[in-house]
Amino acid sequence: MKEIFIQTENQISTIVLVENGNLIEKYEEDNSKKRLEGKIYIGVVENVLQGMQAAFVNIGEGKNTFMHLKDILPKVNLLKNQENVKNQNIKNVVKVGDKILIQVKRDATSIKGAKVSTHMNIPSRYFVLMPYVDIRTVSQKIEKKEERERLTKIVENIIPEDMGVIVRTSAVGKSKEELEDNLKAAIDFWNNLEKKIKENINKAPVMIFEGKSFLEKLLMDLVDQKVLKITVNTNEDYEKVTKILKKFKESEIKVELRENENILKTYDIDEQIEQTKKRKIWLKCGGFITIDKTEALTAIDVNSGKYTGSKDLEQTVFKVNKEATLEIANQLRLRDIGGIIIIDYIDMEEEEHRKQIIEMLEECFKKDRSKTQVVGFSKLNLLEMTRKHMKGGE
Repeated sequence: MKEIFIQTENQISTIVLVENGNLIEKYEEDNSKKRLEGKIYIGVVENVLQGMQAAFVNIGEGKNTFMHLKDILPKVNLLKNQENVKNQNIKNVVKVGDKILIQVKRDATSIKGAKVSTHMNIPSRYFVLMPYVDIRTVSQKIEKKEERERLTKIVENIIPEDMGVIVRTSAVGKSKEELEDNLKAAIDFWNNLEKKIKENINKAPVMIFEGKSFLEKLLMDLVDQKVLKITVNTNEDYEKVTKILKKFKESEIKVELRENENILKTYDIDEQIEQTKKRKIWLKCGGFITIDKTEALTAIDVNSGKYTGSKDLEQTVFKVNKEATLEIANQLRLRDIGGIIIIDYIDMEEEEHRKQIIEMLEECFKKDRSKTQVVGFSKLNLLEMTRKHMKGGE
């Protein structure tokens, strides 16, 4: 049984997904801070830096936002986009004073301004609409050929030529009518937004689209994860959740209000949350992993610890590495670790064992809603991979 708990205290909301009492995902949202991610603005180019192939755009929200050349050029396949970036000079693409339609992709930090792009993403329950591009694709997590073909056919019959779309995993098994209604609604929403853009072009910088709240985006993803119950501890959250579920036409999910109660403690979730803050995580076999985050990447080290294993060293190492792989996949999801991730496994002599570790990791990531890419082992026997944050950042 999957449940969601939302505990709000002192303007901080802790949102967790729990399955059979076990913590699966955890997020924190500071309600006192203004989030820009997902919002759409007509901005004004304030500065163009040829050496960085980047521009700074004023959106009327304090710090100027940052935009790279690749986020201005038309979105095509990745290889072609890289070639376009190499052959272009940003000063030939935008100039100071230009009014430009952009979407915030990453919120500002204490050091950097927000990151923005001209590539629009309009998420709906079953699709992500991408105006102005000719890309139609189905989530890679949808593996069944028949279902991919069915979904592709539905999309091709509706989507206009000047729009792209990503079919989300939540579309699996949904009826043709339900999917068509959702996609048509998303297209209508964008068409109305375009009218607003034309009406406000001379008012730049100006916000055009408020975007969805983090809670709405999260619930939009999770309600199709067979969640049966949502428990909250404030009346405000109760009203927000019930309103969102009504919008999604989800009447089977029970919403319970335990006002002013520490629901994370009541349901023994607080101790599991504390475990996610520790650097060292012990494995059942006696080994352990350590997780260290830096500005550039996250480094994970696998150690045999107390485990001495059998007489065969290779099998001992392989057992620890296998158990570590399961825990690493679990911790990346729990802690929502994103960016470049380097895993220092205990050295394995057999190539087959390294291959099995990669396959095991990729299998574990099928349960992860985030986009992951396992690059493989480097010449230094370090496993390289990337993962996209579910909340904020890339």
